[in-house]
Amino acid sequence: MKNQKKYNRNKILTFYREMQRLRKMEEKIYELYTNGKLFGMSPHLYIGEEAVAVGVCQNLNKDDYIVSTHRGHGHCLAKGGEIKKILAEIMGKDTGYCHGLGGSMHIANIDFGNLGANGIVGGGLPISLGAGLTIKYIKTNQVCVCFFGDAASNQGTFHESLNFATAFNLPIIFVCENNIYGLSTNYSRVSSTPDVADRAKGYNIPGVIVNGMNIFEVFNEVKKLIKRARSGKGPSLLECKTYRFMGHGASDHRPYRTKNEEKIWKQRCPIEFLRKIMIEKYNIEADELLNINKMIDKEIEEALEYAINSPDPDISRIKESVFYEGNNL
Repeated sequence: MKNQKKYNRNKILTFYREMQRLRKMEEKIYELYTNGKLFGMSPHLYIGEEAVAVGVCQNLNKDDYIVSTHRGHGHCLAKGGEIKKILAEIMGKDTGYCHGLGGSMHIANIDFGNLGANGIVGGGLPISLGAGLTIKYIKTNQVCVCFFGDAASNQGTFHESLNFATAFNLPIIFVCENNIYGLSTNYSRVSSTPDVADRAKGYNIPGVIVNGMNIFEVFNEVKKLIKRARSGKGPSLLECKTYRFMGHGASDHRPYRTKNEEKIWKQRCPIEFLRKIMIEKYNIEADELLNINKMIDKEIEEALEYAINSPDPDISRIKESVFYEGNNL
């Protein structure tokens, strides 16, 4: 595989550890949902797409911004979140990042630059413009990464945001996680453009496609685009071809996909791909990876215990977290 020998051992192990932490956290969330331990809507899981979030966020500084999607647990963790606080948030606990009020779909934390997830298709794109404008006018060296799905590229917010970002030369990397399906609709059925990245031509910015199941490709390309943005050359569009192994939400049984299609994509698992490279190209022992997995399993169990034993938010949180005018609630 090209360009992989340039990584040092610690970086490779970091890639593996962070992708496994993400995978195992999401698997635990799915387990909680199927066992009736979560209340509210079914969580939107990031399983299968780990190379995108980790590959992108490993290039970011703590004060850089990300804007997430409804599938936001992965972005939150990859940007620097703690598993225990993510689980607490999803379980509606006061110790969660949003004191249990954001839940699965609206998790956010400004302390490490996560401007939040939202349930509106394409809803995060305009938010990234605010971050980009702030960076430009305050004259910092930050960047903003805006994650969105393939379905969002058909929304007006996509075109308006790319146009605005280009017109004002904002330091934003628009990252399309193209997992083929907008809920149950195949992207090819609703677009005359086979690749989302082709749309960058209309705004005179770089449009790049990478294999989103290959963390090396994602990491390498994002590194270039971030350097470009920090140097004042403006926005870019990166399309990561990836696949969600689960349904749109945890309750989605995927009748619109064939078992053979799922089998083919699961054979491209980003974690297994990396694991094979680590053993074959970097001489990393399987036992060392096993030990990492055991440490992550322990972290997950401790995080779950923390979340379960955390208090529910007090009713006073309503007044703290909702904007209103007029009389007090």
